[in-house]
Amino acid sequence: MAKNITPAIIRMNKRREKKRYLKYSPLQDAWLRFRRNPTAIIGLGLIVLIILIAIFASVISPYDPYLSTPDYNQAPSASHLFGTDHIGRDLFSRCMYGARWSLPIGFVAMLLALLGGGVLGIVAAFFGKGADVAIMRVMDVLQAIPGVLLAIIIVAALGSGTIQLMVALFVSTMPSMSRTFRAAIFTVRGNEYIQAARCIGSRNVRLVLRHLLPNAAGHVIIFTVHSISAGIMTVATLSYIGLGVKTPYPEWGSLLSTGKDYISSYPHMTIFPGLMIMITVLAFNLFGDGLRDALDPRLK
Repeated sequence: MAKNITPAIIRMNKRREKKRYLKYSPLQDAWLRFRRNPTAIIGLGLIVLIILIAIFASVISPYDPYLSTPDYNQAPSASHLFGTDHIGRDLFSRCMYGARWSLPIGFVAMLLALLGGGVLGIVAAFFGKGADVAIMRVMDVLQAIPGVLLAIIIVAALGSGTIQLMVALFVSTMPSMSRTFRAAIFTVRGNEYIQAARCIGSRNVRLVLRHLLPNAAGHVIIFTVHSISAGIMTVATLSYIGLGVKTPYPEWGSLLSTGKDYISSYPHMTIFPGLMIMITVLAFNLFGDGLRDALDPRLK
């Protein structure tokens, strides 16, 4: 009797082990590992909170961000949580509305860089030879100029404005994005399943969209998240030196630029916009690090 029970127990244990390994898809497995990372969850929560602030700024803000009042240079209080600026505008309201400028500009610029740099990187890696040399030498020329300096040159040439700012961020970020795509495609294009897909007659477009991009997406996603935080910093930098979003619009870098003249007497005018920039950049960096740990197959 015991001899008959033992093989049944072994088969049952094998089925349990098989179910345990097949229970989660790679995406679900990555989410489970991401969920166990407390700093990544904090970063994701802060990003969601900042996005909600940008969406519902008109509901959250107690005052009109453009309205001047006699309560100028007022310190933080119950009536003005972040105080007021030199012409009496409520800083809490202006910081809340500032998310409507910094986040969309950073997101749109990174999306454009993702599309433009992604196409160039994929073409360079997939076709190689002449295409790779030509595209990468152009990217080398652009990358030889520091990103912030290149953005300053473009904005100075095109003029200040939201569209010009997005173009500047797009051009300054595209070289790094194209190199990231190129490196990610290079890591997977020589795998056996790519060769098998070629043998059964898969076209180039199908190879890229069905096989190369999904397996190279991890590196690209991580770089894109970190690039958004860098884009927000660049927007703030350009606004701070007067080449980005200008007053009276309440972009965080512009608020810092206005408050720098009063930093010794009324430090709250620079502390709170600086905290908004710091918290936003920190949130995206924590989220990006969590994604890196979750999507890295070596950490499974």
